[in-house]
Amino acid sequence: MTEKPETTYIVSVFEKPFWRTVLTTKDKAKALAWAREIGDKVRVEEVTPKVKR
Repeated sequence: MTEKPETTYIVSVFEKPFWRTVLTTKDKAKALAWAREIGDKVRVEEVTPKVKR
């Protein structure tokens, strides 16, 4: 398997007292657009799985 792992972007919103995952996508631009649309207390995480040997 020589497939390159694909990065997933997770958009989360802070709701006291926890961060809640709201949306996930493979497109970074889409994730950032969603974060801007949601507004304050939002973060975008980038997750790339490690390659298994």
